[in-house]
Amino acid sequence: MADPRTRTASRTIIASPRAIFRAFLDAEAVASWRAPKGMTAKILAFDPRVGGGYRMALVYSETDHSRGKPTTDTDIVVARFIELIPNEKIVEAVEFKSDDPAFAGTMTMTAVLTPIANGTKVTLTAENVPPGISDVDHRMGMDSSLKNLANLVE
Repeated sequence: MADPRTRTASRTIIASPRAIFRAFLDAEAVASWRAPKGMTAKILAFDPRVGGGYRMALVYSETDHSRGKPTTDTDIVVARFIELIPNEKIVEAVEFKSDDPAFAGTMTMTAVLTPIANGTKVTLTAENVPPGISDVDHRMGMDSSLKNLANLVE
């Protein structure tokens, strides 16, 4: 049985692994593709190296009165780069700031870039997903972010 706190999404993107890797390490690029549909992102701090990371505000286009958010329309995300293998792999420790234990904790997000004919297969794996984040919403968010990434680099 699959771990319910691990989620995976992948997409073939018509771009080189190098172009995609760069989109993970550029603050302006991250702000443009990371937020899923219905949200926008604002980078508050960015340090693209192992041990560095970023702080990002994800702002919902409509006010959401869901549990776990610091405000009614914003999630604050703090990520730390754990591993950066150029053009191959990015591993981040990602934490959503929340007073609600169902949304707290550190999730590990791994992006693997696999060269294929005419592009790159990008596979995102999220491990230790907080239990308050629904499977459906999280998978849709990951798919949406991958679509945004493709739109940016293709």
